[in-house]
Amino acid sequence: MDHNVETVFTYRSYRPEDTELLAAALAAAASPGLVIGLDGDLGAGKTAFSQGFARHLGVKDLVSSPTFTIIKEYEGRLPLYHMDVYRISLQEADELGLDEYFYGTGICLVEWSSIIADLMPPRHMHIYMETIGPDERLITVTGIGEPYGGICRGLLQKWG
Repeated sequence: MDHNVETVFTYRSYRPEDTELLAAALAAAASPGLVIGLDGDLGAGKTAFSQGFARHLGVKDLVSSPTFTIIKEYEGRLPLYHMDVYRISLQEADELGLDEYFYGTGICLVEWSSIIADLMPPRHMHIYMETIGPDERLITVTGIGEPYGGICRGLLQKWG
């Protein structure tokens, strides 16, 4: 089986609560080693998605964007590593030793993951959030390889 086969699920969010429903579904499907890249327009809801995901993963702490700290670690049902690589170069990201996070037993949420696309694991989930209106978003979830394709197929069964 080709480990890089992509499965795509498109979701329309009409309000922040809809985005949280998607985050909750993905948190429920989360298992050790899950890596999710988040990209999209400024203000499209990447951090809000991350907050909802964390809440449904059982994280009690307030989750905020790690723009200046780059990586924040949280404890929930599984460890959560929330990353924001917007302000660093590919070389700087490479020096952070992200592989330890990506191939560990926690969950990685990487905001602005396209900046470090070359460092992302070959199998991962990518979420692109596009602003359609004041509260409306078009969210494209791409599962690259397994188990990510299976998670997307589950979303398709639930909402497709």
